Amino acid sequence: MVGDGICKSRKIIMKKFILLPLIILIAGCSNDMDSTIKTSTDIEETFNWRLVTSWPKNYPGLGMAPERIADLVEEMSDGQMKITVYGAEEQVPAFGVFDAVSSGSHQMGHSGGYFWKGKVPAAQFFTSVPFGLTADEINAWVNRGGGLELWREIYAPFNIYPIPAGNTGTQMFGWFNKEINSLEDIKGLKMRIPGIGGEVLKEAGGIPVTLPGGELFTALQTGVIDATEWVGPYNDLTFGFHQAAKYYYYPGWHEPGPMLELLINIDAWNSLPKHLQVIIETASKAVNQDMLDEYLAKNNQALNELVEVHGVELRRLPDDVIEEFREISYSILDDLAKEDETISKVYRSYLDFKNNVSAYHKISEDAFVESRNK
Repeated sequence: MVGDGICKSRKIIMKKFILLPLIILIAGCSNDMDSTIKTSTDIEETFNWRLVTSWPKNYPGLGMAPERIADLVEEMSDGQMKITVYGAEEQVPAFGVFDAVSSGSHQMGHSGGYFWKGKVPAAQFFTSVPFGLTADEINAWVNRGGGLELWREIYAPFNIYPIPAGNTGTQMFGWFNKEINSLEDIKGLKMRIPGIGGEVLKEAGGIPVTLPGGELFTALQTGVIDATEWVGPYNDLTFGFHQAAKYYYYPGWHEPGPMLELLINIDAWNSLPKHLQVIIETASKAVNQDMLDEYLAKNNQALNELVEVHGVELRRLPDDVIEEFREISYSILDDLAKEDETISKVYRSYLDFKNNVSAYHKISEDAFVESRNK
């Protein structure tokens, strides 16, 4: 009898030892399931954002860059995030993109930083400044040379998170209804030209005018302006400037490699899960390069059509005019740096990078292109 009691006790103890790990295991699985359910819920949350731009809807190059970003984000997120793109004036004015994103009325925007020079003077360096960085150079400065950190630091007080999102490559100087043979021809010239390039023109005796792209053809055709810069042959052909002006001048000293920007409201950005932030960054980086590829592939074809089919007179600016523009440009940039601590900080970084890459270019790309073209 005593032996039977001992056996029963042993069986009860063994059952407890067997059941206890099972209970712990089940409890652990339950916690893991809860965690999995929470993660799954986070992933299933959808985001529908609005993106406003400074470009006509679906405009080649400029206008299609944000469309491509939106498409890539939706595809890579498997539909979790959808971005609706609005062209200039559809929801906000072309030059109202920065304020719309800053205020949070729209989560995203696509534009060029030099449009905000009255609000954020240093922003111009992250698009283009006269005789500045080429497309490849500004990509390198922003992504690998400290430019991006400065850019985000400068935009943060406006509640905006910027991401590089396109580049047209070196532009043309623009369309003119009269020949430019000397500096005298610049005096009194009414020209649409943004950013520091406009200040250079003014210092040389011209009259800079700021107009959105959609108004340029009519302004040129009706004589509201005497000349206009826009982008390059690919975009200029689509706007039909050859029907309103006879002379097409180069080089585009004022915009050697203009970088475009994807603007994101910081509060909206912080509301996104990390994987969607990574997707947006990745999509923007892809489009930043894809847009440059598009312009490089299309510009020469469009230029040939303008010259050979439409009879446009392609002209190079006289050397003395270019030299005067260069001297004025450097003087203005130096003065801006002296007057504004933020500009000084950005300009030092920009100029150091430019000087370093220029030194290397002399024995690499410049030397190669010179030898190739002989």
